[in-house]
Amino acid sequence: MTSRTSTMDFSTRLRRKAQSVNYTLRRILELPQMPDELKGPLKYTLDAPGKRVRSALVLWCCELIGGRVNHNAEIASAAVEMVHTYSLIHDDLPAMDDDDFRRGQPTCHKAFDEGTAILAGDALLTLAFEVLAKEIDASDVAVRLIAQLAQDAGASGMIAGQMADLKAQQSTGTKEMVEYIHINKTAKMFRCAAAMGAICGGATQKQFEGLCEYGLRVGLAFQIADDILDVTASSEQLGKTAGKDVKAAKCTYPAVVGLEKAKEFQKKLTAGAVAELEPFGAKAETLRQFAKAMLERTK
Repeated sequence: MTSRTSTMDFSTRLRRKAQSVNYTLRRILELPQMPDELKGPLKYTLDAPGKRVRSALVLWCCELIGGRVNHNAEIASAAVEMVHTYSLIHDDLPAMDDDDFRRGQPTCHKAFDEGTAILAGDALLTLAFEVLAKEIDASDVAVRLIAQLAQDAGASGMIAGQMADLKAQQSTGTKEMVEYIHINKTAKMFRCAAAMGAICGGATQKQFEGLCEYGLRVGLAFQIADDILDVTASSEQLGKTAGKDVKAAKCTYPAVVGLEKAKEFQKKLTAGAVAELEPFGAKAETLRQFAKAMLERTK
């Protein structure tokens, strides 16, 4: 099998996982009794052509441990996507990154209005925890999934990273500062996805810890790639406004250590993530390809 064929096969598998997540999301949006004024913005943002990489990671980690995707992993993958999408809606607001485009279409506050965007994000965040509480088929699993998501998306995770990111704008920045921002803002949600998949699959503590470390490294490499692409790619490639990090003087790896050093860090993180998969043997090949795809992405 050639490298190109392998990559094409991985892309196909990722699209199929994204389709599975989209199906679960559409089903979930029909469950709660919510006004059309709110359901419209939720569908608008969730129907945008996202890659669903975090959600796919949930499903693949469950497959690795348990041999197949189960109902709990499907729900967990949807919950992760809802939390991720909420974070994008809020991140794009004028008080945060103030962007007009996301995933190739107008951001939620541009398509609707700021108040609606804030409430749509709030609704997605709370709905994620509602479906975990109601649809996971074992209470102990539900509690672990809810705790993991709250930890990595909350005040000691993604929100902490967002706050540090805001405070670091227009400052010189250090490697330690940008690492703190990226680990919390982005990498912990990748760790969360891997952890939730491991929980759904019934992982041992050792397997759980290995996949958590894998997810953290892949997530940090993913964010460095984002920083690099903001400098090197076009808005059309990204589906959002390119060059905003530089314009806002944000604390990013290229800004702090330079473009070439940032690429070196990204490669080392990817190699470290792949090394975490050694105990799983050949069964972890898809996750190896996942890590490499995050390294090589162009959008």
